[in-house]
Amino acid sequence: MPPTAPHSSLAILAKRALVAAGPALVQPHLEHQLSRRGLSVNKTQSITLGVIAAYVVIIALLWNLPYVRWSLWPFKMLVIAFHEFSHALAACCTGGRVESISLDPHEGGVTHMRGGRQAITLPAGYLGSSLIGALLTFCGFNIVASKVASIVLGVCFLLTLWWARKDWLTIVTVVLAVGLLVGCWFIERGAALRFVVLFIGVMSSLYSVWDICDDLILRKVHSSDASVFAQRYGGSSQCWGVIWSLISVVFMVGGILAGLAAFRQDFKQMEQDSEGFIPTVRMVLKG
Repeated sequence: MPPTAPHSSLAILAKRALVAAGPALVQPHLEHQLSRRGLSVNKTQSITLGVIAAYVVIIALLWNLPYVRWSLWPFKMLVIAFHEFSHALAACCTGGRVESISLDPHEGGVTHMRGGRQAITLPAGYLGSSLIGALLTFCGFNIVASKVASIVLGVCFLLTLWWARKDWLTIVTVVLAVGLLVGCWFIERGAALRFVVLFIGVMSSLYSVWDICDDLILRKVHSSDASVFAQRYGGSSQCWGVIWSLISVVFMVGGILAGLAAFRQDFKQMEQDSEGFIPTVRMVLKG
């Protein structure tokens, strides 16, 4: 046996002992880190979650009640614009060309395009608007994030306005939406903007759920994106509608969880952070 064998044996035994004891040594530290990063909810986040729950209930009621459902018309048109913008963006990304976009308060919107891959462009409307809604919901947990989201929304609206430059209803909807976002920048130093972005995010996230249910289950409309997708790629329109709706809900839950994990500031901290990002003056109304 070589003379270095005892040392090698000791090294092997030490390595085995370290491997065996490693989990026990690391586990308390890991548990401490995980407990510190646990998804707890503070008071400000609890209020935001309550607002989201209220939005879901209010929108669900207004969406289905006769007459009062028209109160959602401006925001519904806005969400339809997200839907059509997602169709248009998917067409551009898959080699297609967008000819026009138009919005209709009764029939929804329509995007006229040539080319593109319909396996992507057809579901892109619902899934794209749901993803936008999830991102807006995520941003709605923080004022600065809401400011960033409003800037991105403004760019998207301008693109939609370019494609819809011949449709007056779309132009009016986009201009009013931009005006609403700009106005909210000056209310309580952007605090109001957070709740508007949150409302639009919730409605956009659940738009596919309510619209698919409205079209395919309650009224059995056969001219939806889901029905065209089913005709081309198999399955039933109801099946694809349910799948897209479930994906939309998953997107929304993901946006909420990400918001809880990323933004833990209270109202005062959010206002202070907001002052460092394109600060605005506080609007004071005198009676």
